[in-house]
Amino acid sequence: MSKKLLIVRHAKSDWGAANTKDFDRPLNNRGFLNAPEMGKRLVSRTLIPQQLVSSPALRAITTCKLIAKEIQYPETEIKQEPRIYEANHQTLLKIVNQFNDEHDFIALFGHNNGITDLAVYLSNADLYNIPTCGMVLIEFPLDSWKMVSKSTGNMLLFDYPKNPFEV
Repeated sequence: MSKKLLIVRHAKSDWGAANTKDFDRPLNNRGFLNAPEMGKRLVSRTLIPQQLVSSPALRAITTCKLIAKEIQYPETEIKQEPRIYEANHQTLLKIVNQFNDEHDFIALFGHNNGITDLAVYLSNADLYNIPTCGMVLIEFPLDSWKMVSKSTGNMLLFDYPKNPFEV
């Protein structure tokens, strides 16, 4: 058996929202368009995670909920993990290592720089930056999330809204 991790950066957020704390920054119009589009791409590739785990920051949880709707994942089942917000790749790895082994395919919704650094750390992928609403799918030839560590994964997919899409 193997484990698959879908790392998703939140969609484009609204920097113009006056007097808004970073944590409470909403998505902008493009973000509200991109997230459902990326969810549709997952469905067309039959890549449906068994669990969604998101930063509780507004832009991340909104992205997660929009994608959840497209893949018909119940919003009530989304796990919010406060440690994802402002996490570096080491903190994110600790979160991944604590995932429940009954799930073989989990999506993690978070923020840069941590999530790009995590993707590179786990797979040695030649990634400079995961764009907003971009996603990286990494497969691990492992039976347990506890075993996920540096360079143990293989990047299967890198997709983002401006990437031309073909099924």
